[in-house]
Amino acid sequence: MASADLRKELACSICLAIYTDPVTLRCGHNFCQLCIDQVLDTQEGAGVYSCPECREEFQERPALQRNITLCNIVESFRSAQPDQEETGVFCTYCIHSPVPAVMSCLLCDASLCDNHLRVHSKAPEHVLCDPTTSLENRKCSVHKKILEYYCTEDAACVCVSCRVDGDHQGHKVEMLDEASEKKKQKLRIDLQELITKTKETEKDIQRLQEDQRKVHEKSFDVEMAVNGLFRDLRRHLDDLEKRVLREVSRQEEQLSLPLSDFIQQLEIKKVELSRKMRHIEELCNMTDPLTVLQEPDTGDLCDTEDRHDEQLHDGGDLDVAGISHTLHTVLADIMSGVTGEIYIQPADILLDVTTADNNVHISDDRKTASLSDIWQNRPETPERYQVYPRVLSRQSFSSGRHYWEVDVSKSEWWGVGMCYPSMPRRGEESRIGNNNKSWSLCRDDNEYAVKHDSEDIELPDGIPSERVRIYLDYEAGQISFYALCDPIRHLHTFTATFTEPLHAAIGVGEGSVKISRA
Repeated sequence: MASADLRKELACSICLAIYTDPVTLRCGHNFCQLCIDQVLDTQEGAGVYSCPECREEFQERPALQRNITLCNIVESFRSAQPDQEETGVFCTYCIHSPVPAVMSCLLCDASLCDNHLRVHSKAPEHVLCDPTTSLENRKCSVHKKILEYYCTEDAACVCVSCRVDGDHQGHKVEMLDEASEKKKQKLRIDLQELITKTKETEKDIQRLQEDQRKVHEKSFDVEMAVNGLFRDLRRHLDDLEKRVLREVSRQEEQLSLPLSDFIQQLEIKKVELSRKMRHIEELCNMTDPLTVLQEPDTGDLCDTEDRHDEQLHDGGDLDVAGISHTLHTVLADIMSGVTGEIYIQPADILLDVTTADNNVHISDDRKTASLSDIWQNRPETPERYQVYPRVLSRQSFSSGRHYWEVDVSKSEWWGVGMCYPSMPRRGEESRIGNNNKSWSLCRDDNEYAVKHDSEDIELPDGIPSERVRIYLDYEAGQISFYALCDPIRHLHTFTATFTEPLHAAIGVGEGSVKISRA
């Protein structure tokens, strides 16, 4: 492995420097012991700890295991690498050859190697720091003295002269180490907040990506449905074209046969007339009077009756009106099959009498539920609703996309929707939408709402139509309600993960509700 790559592998992800006393978390990631201890300290108040690298969470403060192997690798790497690669700073006093510096003296403005550091003054005014080429940045630009303090009022690093008799006289100051530690604490808190926000952002991105995936999937489904629809339309149109052209050919043949016979007769007549014309011309060219006079009279030969005039004018014509009627009728039939949503199957809903409350009358065609004053006297069974006037459909849906429509014009109090067969059949929870197993659109005293699990969402604008469409996309987990006005108006969509087949459900408080589309 190249030196630069190895250096990268040996860098702590918190301080970005080569590991110092590396320790390992349970998830397998390594950090400097001091770095990870400080991060865990900032997480203590949150009640949960997490790895800064992979975000794995720990309910209790994780134990830190010293990574002896990594320690040895770091030590070997440090001893094998020239120090100048660490800092790029060389000893000021080694003038014959560059020797890496191990410390810099702020008082002397010099960097020292190991040899010169041993003989360097140990006086306190000789402040030593890590090797650096920016010694001037560590001194006051005014007094040229070492920066030792931090002025909290002006947020500036100052020297002793600045503090005693300079611009910062009388200001509250802190030692640089103390101020630095306070700032590090704040930075760690900021870091933890950023980590939390990053996790939340990642979750938002995942949710949006999932929504985007669903959009792509639905777009693909619709494209396939559109392709299928137009294939069907082209097939129907091709069949219609062939059918109409066959009818045109049939009528043409029917009209052409008598005309062909008539033409043949006229051709024969034409030949006979030509023969007579030649004979007359011959007589006219004769010079012998006797021969001309002895020739029988030709007047009867030229007397041809126009007996075919009526046939010429009444030979018949194509039934264009009939062809046009056939064309438009079949086109209308084709288009009536695609007036709904392109990828939704219309459901043929029939009401199940075995589920109907005894206050509900079901029409003979199983399409209308009416509130009745006459007790229906049906046997009590676990499937039958009681107390509240309800009824379910006989059909259930466990896959696919379907819709059904109801006419609610004859009822002031109603509820329509879909439910699981395990929905309660007695008590207040048996009302559609009053449990977590049903979804409804309802009207009560001229107020409209959608309801699920006893939670109402009011529709303040009402419903601008007396016909309602209920749409189910089982795989997508969606039940949607539409008002069948022009244009169709979307009212609300519930989203859920369906765990049972779904039945159409009707509740009627007065009047009647009729299924208006099969």
